[in-house]
Amino acid sequence: MDTLPKILRHQYEQYPNKEVLREKDRGIWRCYTWKQYYNKVKYLSLGFVSLGFKKGDKIAVLGENKPEWYYAELAAQSAGGATVGIYADCVPSEVKFYVKHSDSVLVVVHDQEQVDKLLEIKDEIPLVKKVIYWDPKGLWSYRDPMLISFDEVLELGRKYEGSNPHLFDQNVDRGSGNDIGVICYTSGTTGEPKGAIFSQRYMVEGGKAWIERDNWTGNGYNYLSFIPPAWGMEQSMGIAGSLISDIVVNFPEAPETVQENLREISPELLFYGARLWEMVSRTVQAKMIDSTLPRRFIYRMCLPIGLKVARLKSEKKKVNLFWRGLYFLAHFVFFRQLLDNLGLNKAKVVYSAGAAVSPEIIRFFQALGVEIKMLYGTTETGFVSIPLEGDIRPETCGPVLPWVDVKLSDAGEILVKNKYMYSGYYKNPEATEEKLKDGYYQTGDFGYLDEEGHLIVIDRMEDLKSLSGGKKFSPQYTEIRLRFSPYIKDVLVVGEEKRSHVTALINIDIQNVGRFAEKNSVSYTTLSDLSQKPDVIELVRREVAKVNRTLPDHARIKRFCNLHKEFDADEAELTRTRKLRRTYVEDSYSELITALYEEMDEYEMEASITYRDGRTGVTKTLIRLNNVEEEQK
Repeated sequence: MDTLPKILRHQYEQYPNKEVLREKDRGIWRCYTWKQYYNKVKYLSLGFVSLGFKKGDKIAVLGENKPEWYYAELAAQSAGGATVGIYADCVPSEVKFYVKHSDSVLVVVHDQEQVDKLLEIKDEIPLVKKVIYWDPKGLWSYRDPMLISFDEVLELGRKYEGSNPHLFDQNVDRGSGNDIGVICYTSGTTGEPKGAIFSQRYMVEGGKAWIERDNWTGNGYNYLSFIPPAWGMEQSMGIAGSLISDIVVNFPEAPETVQENLREISPELLFYGARLWEMVSRTVQAKMIDSTLPRRFIYRMCLPIGLKVARLKSEKKKVNLFWRGLYFLAHFVFFRQLLDNLGLNKAKVVYSAGAAVSPEIIRFFQALGVEIKMLYGTTETGFVSIPLEGDIRPETCGPVLPWVDVKLSDAGEILVKNKYMYSGYYKNPEATEEKLKDGYYQTGDFGYLDEEGHLIVIDRMEDLKSLSGGKKFSPQYTEIRLRFSPYIKDVLVVGEEKRSHVTALINIDIQNVGRFAEKNSVSYTTLSDLSQKPDVIELVRREVAKVNRTLPDHARIKRFCNLHKEFDADEAELTRTRKLRRTYVEDSYSELITALYEEMDEYEMEASITYRDGRTGVTKTLIRLNNVEEEQK
């Protein structure tokens, strides 16, 4: 069984009536068995073939996390093709790039919103034969011949089977581990996204090795699927993971109901991106600040107990009877209820990846009894290091995996050779060759291995900055610690060789700062207005000063400003996985950054806007530029 479709068929034959997928639909959890999963994939695959889909063809999938995405991916692979995932919030120009670059011949989409994107660009994607939608709401009056519903394709597949009764099994049998299973595009932090090729062997064997090491099979764990399947992480955990292991995949009703559905399911297996862990941490801290006096008192009594026990465990020291008793009491009185509210009360195996997480956040959740395993890897290399259960160290990504070889270049760059790696970049052999050196993939990340073999990742090589005095600092190191604040959602830390000190552009968290404003009788109208209020600036100044105390003198932030808007993926300031596109943002705000360094007190920011009727205009916002010096004394 060297391909995912072969494993699907095996699971159907062995456990036809066992539940494997659940979906919240109109308030009801609907369950799907291996038999239903298999039949959907079978008839959808034959439907694709009847529409002209051939071995080696590509199919793009654009939509939210739903069973239909899984069906479409396995159906394409069963027919000998590959899947290209597209993030649901991509704009039409981005959709065009992914569909066109991947040579996709079919596109499976979620709903009317996604259909409209494809219809807008249909003249620019000539290879696409059909756009297949699975949610017909709002599409009843659409008459474009390119459109066809999911159910219609299933019906085509059933009819096609009548004249080709053994074709599906023959196609599955012809599959091999060397076939392309998925083309997963990189996040594009340093340029145009590249299509990393995942072979079936990469997904099957790599998935088995990971699952066996972390022991999340044989337990019937629940998993909530809300990470976009366009990201390699969901490919490994949700799609491949559910086929290889015995986890049950649960799909939320909508992106807005994830937290509610998470609490209903209370999954044992969980993955949050770094930004989501930061958001949960900010929310908890802000709610505790706004809570009643007795609750705040209990929180301030219990949290230090949890932090103490977590530290002892991280240092592999014995937790004596006294501290075990205190922790049991703290858990019973406070942590248990908080974890239940967050949907984490049953969490057994918990991951984070995609970006660095502040050690303070990992310690915070350790104190509550949740061990976050901060993975390190890339789309191309797969997983490189994973912390072991009971050996979580907030500053590290754990020991290097047994099937991975890591070495460091003379400059400190992490070089990786993995038994389960990507098969190169689609239609870009030059980039593939450029990234490989003596069989080692050049990650572009700066880091080192500690004396016990744990991998510590500092920052991107290109993002390490030198100041005019010659001393270097890591912007990411400071940024992740600032984002631990309940009032700071995002931040860009700036410094360069021609500058003597460090500055920062800050996005406030509108919800938590809004609560602060309400509590302190600060009136405001918009995010732009709130961000420039003196009380809010002072609030952020104190948060920056806290982090400054943990930094060496040369790396401390001397000046900052609160931006009038949030960084936005639609404006190319963030990738679709919410990583900061540092170079692009620095270029976009270059004049504001110059004003910060020139000791100006305020700067008038101009931005062009386009109205719905096509008219354009310019908005002007006065941004206050602030010192942190007073707080550092």
